[in-house]
Amino acid sequence: MKKFLEYTADQKRALIAIALGAISISTFLFFASKGEAVEAPPIKIVESVPTKMLLVHVAGLVKKPGVYPVLEGSRVVDAIAAAGGAKKGVDLSQINLARKVVDGEQIYLGEKRAVKSAGTSSFRGTVYVNRATASQFDSLPGVGPVIAKRIVDYRNTNGPFVDIADLQKVAGIGPKSFEKIKNRLSL
Repeated sequence: MKKFLEYTADQKRALIAIALGAISISTFLFFASKGEAVEAPPIKIVESVPTKMLLVHVAGLVKKPGVYPVLEGSRVVDAIAAAGGAKKGVDLSQINLARKVVDGEQIYLGEKRAVKSAGTSSFRGTVYVNRATASQFDSLPGVGPVIAKRIVDYRNTNGPFVDIADLQKVAGIGPKSFEKIKNRLSL
């Protein structure tokens, strides 16, 4: 305070003006920086929906055949991966890898890719409609390569057959054709 009294009148006015300017700027900034209250968006609480587990039997030419749990909505490719993947040289073109799996289903990976010789197929055993290859269907009497491919395509698109009689839903297989081949068919 002693030093303030030693300042001249002009110096005292300058100091008061600087102090008032600083106070004015501080007051302006204080009121200008107060924003409006904005309501925060509501927080959505997502309840975890328990995911249903399906059991799928993966068999055939996979590295670790067996029954595997997969999540609902899983695809055939996921079930095969759970079984360690397909063995080397297996032809995966005969199965729809993008189809969703069903609880209790069996996914069977067929035969290894083989060189087909000219002429008819020599396969004479039982044809399992849910896992047979086109060449095995082709071995049936009255079923050629075109109808055999239709059967495999139908199965890949619509899923496994529930009954062997469902084979008649495939274009080209009527009641007469079915009667000729039904003795060699099985699920």
